Amino acid sequence: MTDQVEVKPEGMANNAQAPEGVQIQIQRIYTKDISFEAPNVPEIFQDQEFKPEIKMELNSRSRKLADDVYEVVLSVTLTAAHGDKTGFLVEVQQAGIFGIKGLNDAQLHHLVSTYCPETLFPYVRETVSSLVNKGGFPPIYLAPVSFEALFRAQMQQAQQQAENNAPAE
Repeated sequence: MTDQVEVKPEGMANNAQAPEGVQIQIQRIYTKDISFEAPNVPEIFQDQEFKPEIKMELNSRSRKLADDVYEVVLSVTLTAAHGDKTGFLVEVQQAGIFGIKGLNDAQLHHLVSTYCPETLFPYVRETVSSLVNKGGFPPIYLAPVSFEALFRAQMQQAQQQAENNAPAE
């Protein structure tokens, strides 16, 4: 199953037309890796005060599979700890294969860093919630993530590092 969507490359106004020849296809979405651990079960269920602190790590990576075909992997690690005891640890790698044509390198980098992870995130949310619930815990509903804001912050940080490392004149 392949879905074709129209995406505006970075720097284009919302009402602007995508350049002629730009094509983005979702070729496949799949789970690449899943892990659920509950090392302190069933003892932790005896604790009536169990109100865990939830920590989330979020990463994405991409690689070129063929001409105009890219795999993007969104990784989420969620840890629920109560004091020094871990309630659960969930790791999910949700991936997709995207056909992308007609973008320059900067536009392509922007797309695989924002649009593709944004497409994968609802699948990660459902998988995490389901795994946690099947582990006997109340489901976790991950808040929406602005991959655009994360991308812009990453670009700003890279620009600042480049300026700080530039030789003085």
